Amino acid sequence: MWKLVHYLKPYRKECILGPLFKLFEAIFELLLPTLMVLMVNNGVGRHDRAYVLHIGLLMVIMAICGCASAFTCQFFAARASQGFGTVLRNDLFRHVSSLSLRQLDAYGTETLTNRLTNDVNTLQAGVAMAIRLLVRSPFICIGAIVMALILNWKLALILIFATPLFALLLFVFTKLSTPLYRVYQKGLDHVAVVVRENLAGVRVIRAFAKVPQKKRRFSESNDSLTATALRLGGISALLNPLTTLVVDAAILFVLWFGGRMVGHGTLMKGEIIAFVNYITYILIALIALSNLIILFTRCAASGRRVTELFDCQPDMEQAEGKVSVRDEHAPAVVFDHVDFGYGGGKALEDINLEIQRGQTVGVIGGTGSGKSTFVSLIARFYDVTKGEIRLGGVPIRQLPDMDLRRSVCIAPQKTVLLTGTIADNIRVGRQDATDEQVKEAAQIAQAAEFIEKLPGGYTARVERGGTNFSGGQRQRIGVARAVLADADILILDDASSALDYSTDARMRGALRRARAGRTTILVSQRAASIQDADRILVLDNGRVAGFGTHESLQKECPAYRDILATQA
Repeated sequence: MWKLVHYLKPYRKECILGPLFKLFEAIFELLLPTLMVLMVNNGVGRHDRAYVLHIGLLMVIMAICGCASAFTCQFFAARASQGFGTVLRNDLFRHVSSLSLRQLDAYGTETLTNRLTNDVNTLQAGVAMAIRLLVRSPFICIGAIVMALILNWKLALILIFATPLFALLLFVFTKLSTPLYRVYQKGLDHVAVVVRENLAGVRVIRAFAKVPQKKRRFSESNDSLTATALRLGGISALLNPLTTLVVDAAILFVLWFGGRMVGHGTLMKGEIIAFVNYITYILIALIALSNLIILFTRCAASGRRVTELFDCQPDMEQAEGKVSVRDEHAPAVVFDHVDFGYGGGKALEDINLEIQRGQTVGVIGGTGSGKSTFVSLIARFYDVTKGEIRLGGVPIRQLPDMDLRRSVCIAPQKTVLLTGTIADNIRVGRQDATDEQVKEAAQIAQAAEFIEKLPGGYTARVERGGTNFSGGQRQRIGVARAVLADADILILDDASSALDYSTDARMRGALRRARAGRTTILVSQRAASIQDADRILVLDNGRVAGFGTHESLQKECPAYRDILATQA
């Protein structure tokens, strides 16, 4: 938590001036009851209208000054908290972006999203409330007692005895409600997970007639959340009556003893009014302080989550400086006895092969054979656990990230489209591309045929996640995006799995013509989609079962013959 305090350093002025102006507001607020005493005792009691107007004007001026101080504090608090949240969120996003896919997978999208949004927002609110209330609430409590002592120390004893009762009452309620609040937050998270799963998997749920079961699961989660909320509500409902009881008791004692003192001439009527006001001030200040404690409890939890994310250092070092000199005669890709595993076991083992420049290489194998892992290592989404990968003769670890992304572009099987237009989505990898280049890439990917039929064509809107397009349409837009990037090595990771055989064949033909002399790697489950490739890599349980032409593999690779037999 304290590691995040340095984000407030640029706002030191706001963090000092904000509480200072709030202190001025508290001083003006504490002086008002005393002025009321003077007005009642010396003005109203003596029927001195001029004195009443004089003190009344002074009270108005002090109220205006207090209001101006409060607004000024609010300005500084908003400036500091918003700036703190903005800088923290930007740094956290940059840090998350620097983590490897392995680390991102370990955290999960939902957790990262919550830490970037909800947790940062909680910390931001904590900064704002700390500037506004951390100094004011204790000062009001102490100041009210001091002012009461100045007015009448005997009657002030009632406030001195009542204040610990207020504090004890609020402490008990805070102690009881804080754990319940944490349970309630976890319950909200669980309900959110259930809702997300039901909405994301609605087709599967309906297809297998599981709607009643899922409704019961949601009801159980919702009922549990409701029970926790009712317990919180019950505790909160008791807080106001009990605090009011203590306040009324204190006021009753003030009126009782104060009335007797007025009768004996040792106390003026206006002082009783001031004492009632000071009791109210203490109550309000302590309630604000209890809310602040609850907020700080949430901030502590959020701070730990954010700090934990910052403490997670990237496990993939990025090369810096200029690109190493490449050997123009070196193979495009070299796997030098590469091993890789996701943690539980080896996904690839002893991969040793070369892909020459300008070759079209097909990658095929059964489910779980390591095809996607193989191409992910070429794009350096993960680092190998053993061995080395070289691109153009340069170890992949020595290539700066931006140069690597310009050299290798991948179109995954599951295409993610961004909100915007179709043209914007195709231009993701090359923002300066002209409209003609966008259309040419779409034609190569066989996407132009459906894009040009849409109202608006390439300016047609893409809804969130591309839900207004079919799986095959999304894949073709993804391939167009990768083609437009114009990388030295183009990887299509089963990016045509949703296409029919005819469209797939036309796409491969267009790619071959457009990328003549450049390296293309095609991953596919269909043997027909890669049998015309210059070389075919056959993977079986993370090992190379064969690497050669279609004809040679038919003769020498049993695993390849089995694949052909199952697809005959």
